[in-house]
Amino acid sequence: DMTPKELQSQLQQGNRRALAKAITLIESTAQADAAAAEALLTGLMPQTGKALRIGVSGIPGVGKSTFIEAFGSYLIEQGHKLAVLAVDPSSPVSGGSIMGDRTRMEKLSSHPQAFIRPSPTSGSIGGVARKTRESILACEAAGFDIVMVETVGVGQSEVLVSSMVDTFLILQMPHTGDELQGIKKGIIELADIVAVTKADGSTATGAKRMQKSLEQALHLVRGKEDWLPPVLLCSAVEQKGLSEIWNQIQKFTAQQKKSGAYQDRRQRQTDQWFEDELSDQLKRYISGQDLRQIRQQVQAGKLPPAKAARDVIQSIVR
Repeated sequence: DMTPKELQSQLQQGNRRALAKAITLIESTAQADAAAAEALLTGLMPQTGKALRIGVSGIPGVGKSTFIEAFGSYLIEQGHKLAVLAVDPSSPVSGGSIMGDRTRMEKLSSHPQAFIRPSPTSGSIGGVARKTRESILACEAAGFDIVMVETVGVGQSEVLVSSMVDTFLILQMPHTGDELQGIKKGIIELADIVAVTKADGSTATGAKRMQKSLEQALHLVRGKEDWLPPVLLCSAVEQKGLSEIWNQIQKFTAQQKKSGAYQDRRQRQTDQWFEDELSDQLKRYISGQDLRQIRQQVQAGKLPPAKAARDVIQSIVR
């Protein structure tokens, strides 16, 4: 077994096995591994932060893996090194679906310039978030200049992923019937860029209609912002629209960097991460204490909960 120092030097040389090992260490719930993971991350910090972090989301059926494989291959052709991390906080024991996805991304995962990692298969939402954030840093230190974070669930996981990326790309599929029913609030609020998939064959007209509906909805809600999220059409099958999506991501990034919003967003995210970490670790520390007596007093109505909580904290601080 390598020491954190050895692992760090191997990882910084771009050794993929070392990166995979580092992420396994980061994801480990064993107490003994926590210190090693912390030492590793502290050593890696100066090499992090240089990659572009892109979130990709979309409901099941939208063709996310096919899109990521096509778009990822396109980015690699442009000379980039790409890491794809999946995040699935919706189920504590997942792994099935994602592994299936991973075999679907066969072409991409076998590429020497790509690294694909399924989501940690268990843990609380906070735990999954922390481990994904730390994995992003490990990928950056290993020399990947684009890190894609794919949400597997929807809803809560979208908010979670948007809190760790620079650009949030939401995929939407063409709809038949009542267009606007298919537009989720999350798309309107969280998207930096929207891509309507399957803009080919029999679904091409539906895709164009969807594009128009989304453009109207975004214009209504976000028309006054500095950046109005563009709605693009793409087809993974026909390799269509990939360069446009990449152009818009670059345009958005340039605009954000110029206005200072890019750095602000990252600082806010890091600050949020620190806050989450603080409350998480405090909770863990406190739940390790013996609180039976004080709990009984609260339950018996002898102590107000606020006073009881303060007493617990004071007894720790002393």
